[in-house]
Amino acid sequence: MKLSHPNHFYLVGKSNMQWEIVIGLEVHTQLSTQSKIFSGASIAYGAMPNTQACAVDLALPGVLPVLNRGAVERAIKLGLAVGAKINSPSIFARKNYFYPDLPKGYQISQYELPIVEGGTIRIQVGETEKDVRLTRAHLEEDAGKSLHEDFHGMSGIDLNRAGTPLLEIVSEPDMRSSAEAVAYAKTLHALVRWIGICDGNMQEGSFRCDANVSVRPRGVEQFGTRCEIKNLNSFRFLEKAIDFEVDRQIDILEDGGTIRQETRLYDANKDETRTMRSKEDANDYRYFPDPDLLPVEISPAWIDQLKSTLPELPQARRKRYISEYDLSAYDASVLTSSREMAIYFEAVAKQLPAQAKLCANWIMGEISARLNKEDMDISACPVTPEKLVALLARIHDGTVSGKAAKTVFECMWSGELDQNVDAIIEAKGLKQISDDSAIEKLVDEVLAANEQQIADYRNGKEKAFNALVGQVMKATKGKANPAQVNAILKKKLS
Repeated sequence: MKLSHPNHFYLVGKSNMQWEIVIGLEVHTQLSTQSKIFSGASIAYGAMPNTQACAVDLALPGVLPVLNRGAVERAIKLGLAVGAKINSPSIFARKNYFYPDLPKGYQISQYELPIVEGGTIRIQVGETEKDVRLTRAHLEEDAGKSLHEDFHGMSGIDLNRAGTPLLEIVSEPDMRSSAEAVAYAKTLHALVRWIGICDGNMQEGSFRCDANVSVRPRGVEQFGTRCEIKNLNSFRFLEKAIDFEVDRQIDILEDGGTIRQETRLYDANKDETRTMRSKEDANDYRYFPDPDLLPVEISPAWIDQLKSTLPELPQARRKRYISEYDLSAYDASVLTSSREMAIYFEAVAKQLPAQAKLCANWIMGEISARLNKEDMDISACPVTPEKLVALLARIHDGTVSGKAAKTVFECMWSGELDQNVDAIIEAKGLKQISDDSAIEKLVDEVLAANEQQIADYRNGKEKAFNALVGQVMKATKGKANPAQVNAILKKKLS
């Protein structure tokens, strides 16, 4: 039986034994270069099969790879952003295996000396923060793609992706729940987009996760046998695949069986993982340095130059939001979930610094809800930061209530009234009643007509007070300032 709260990292099985989940992720990020890692062929998405594969990608006799400097620069930026060691030299190796979409019979990757070593990613799960260690990040080329759908009894091979530059980012097995794994993947996804090294388009395969999952009895130090779930291209599938795989492994172990080390695929239609092949170890790939590629020397001056081009990083910006705007760690984490959202928030908060929490609430609430509903990025939001500032200013000065402001927001979003905030408030008759004497008169009328509720309140029934507030608000069609109504009522009833 699985514990329901995502921050509980232990599972209770049929035998009442407690199990600990152990998860490590390998994330393949497609680097945002214009050409492939060892050739000048284009990596533009959506081309006809085999129209973007040159002689180098096809591994024709006599061709030699030439390293793409832009791919190296992007790898260095990632290393700097996570506080890792940048290895100099780093060495390219041949990873030998045989598959139809790998024309050379080997993949050029890195093994013993990757370009990036170590580093950490800080994740936020609810109100809890945690550091996930990185083992390495290494450059490699992508393979081609096998096509099965349009062929009867045969497979086609599209080599357009062959040679596409990838940075494989490998974590330590530091995650203890699917919620932590998703938080890590989302944080890393935001980071690679933030620093401009990957577009993060999961539908197009630019950001793909492999999850290594095992379980062990609570308190045992030795890891269990892991299974690798390949090519998870959405955060939802990552979570569901891990949850299924954990349940599967626990069921096997509690029935007296053993886990076989293997590579598995997640079937989203059946919500299950299934065997793909037995899991290989490094020795099976017979890694050795690629004789066609020299070791990559990276000078300190080059590293310093790239460091100067990095923007303020998400973790630094989160800390600043907490100190400068007095936001919670959770709010700061959400607002830095993408660089675009952080820019939007800051454009609003700089105009209303004393109301930063109100700004954060609206961006995380109304704005985000509409963006999610319409599958839209915040950079395309029809309610600009300037328009939101004007609306929030009217909430703060009492011109409109929070409820009425949502009506104004809808008009601004839909463009129903192509007017400024004040004109919309006037046209819709949404101006809040904030005149003490007018509200006091209404309160007196409500009290005169509700002697029983007054008696109930004075006998300790708090609901009676809320009912009186509701009647005043009803009499004003929701336009009275709720805070003033509460204050006047309490004064009258004291």
